Amino acid sequence: MSPSRRAILGASLAAPVFLPGLARAQAWAPGRPIRLIVGFPPAGTTDIAARLLAEPLGRRLGTQVVVENRPGAGGNIGNDVVAKAEPDGLTLLMQTISGGAINYALYGARMPVKPEDLAAVALMLRVPNAIFVTPQLPVTTLAELVAYAKARPGVLNHGSSGAGTSLHMTGELLKLEAGIDMTHVPFRGAGPMLQEIIAGRVEVGVDNLPSVIGHLRDGRLRPLAVTTKERSPAMPEVPTTAEAGLPGVEATAWFGVQAPARTPAHIVKRISDEMNVIIREPDMQRRLADLGGMAPNLTPDGGTSPETFDAFVKAEITKWGEVVRRSGARVE
Repeated sequence: MSPSRRAILGASLAAPVFLPGLARAQAWAPGRPIRLIVGFPPAGTTDIAARLLAEPLGRRLGTQVVVENRPGAGGNIGNDVVAKAEPDGLTLLMQTISGGAINYALYGARMPVKPEDLAAVALMLRVPNAIFVTPQLPVTTLAELVAYAKARPGVLNHGSSGAGTSLHMTGELLKLEAGIDMTHVPFRGAGPMLQEIIAGRVEVGVDNLPSVIGHLRDGRLRPLAVTTKERSPAMPEVPTTAEAGLPGVEATAWFGVQAPARTPAHIVKRISDEMNVIIREPDMQRRLADLGGMAPNLTPDGGTSPETFDAFVKAEITKWGEVVRRSGARVE
């Protein structure tokens, strides 16, 4: 081999390997503010999650992330806004179990978007649902509630923050798995529901743990179980539904980011990578724990990725579609 050829070969071996996808992901910069759409009113758990994410995500991307509430139809209006937006990374959606999974079966042909109209970016957090009762009801465990309800079919009422919500469907899943008959009473939000259960006018409730944890801790409501595989660090004394004898009643409220379907993969990856960094920051971990939230745990290191979040959403659509079908639940 000639000296000149050896020099060329040596230079090529010493040169860094160019990975186009990685380079594009690192190089992408928004340039303009990003809209983070929330399909629910301010002050709810979805809105809180979006506002927790907005500031650190904007800082890491070098722009401002503006939370925009577009409430209505159980999150469907927000879904529609994002699905129809330009796929440039400048419009994102804080997605939930309702808008991202349950609604596809619940609304059927009236659903304004299809699952393939939205691209998975990253899961942010999972939140347990709690099953609880008014202290006036003579039950202290989930097994006692099931026995009490079986002896009195159709007598007990179970409340939720609205028809078609994940809390409504968790109650329906409980009835299906336990073989009990209770009457669903929908409310306009968690606050009115909790007050009616505290007063004893509705006996059973399901709510996201962050919304109800104060009432459970002060004894105004009696917790029976959380609907996750593992106990919540926020209330470690409360058993899971599996420990209480109903492993099929597993329902985790979740919050994650989606983008318009045609958003380039390198942009999706950049946002997902930055979210993984943010989720692991100690301050964010503490703030999520205060909400009763849990890490995504979709990847071996406890994080998330576009691929794992996409698979997670597809599994949730299948699961809750079956629950809707079996329960016969519908929205007007």
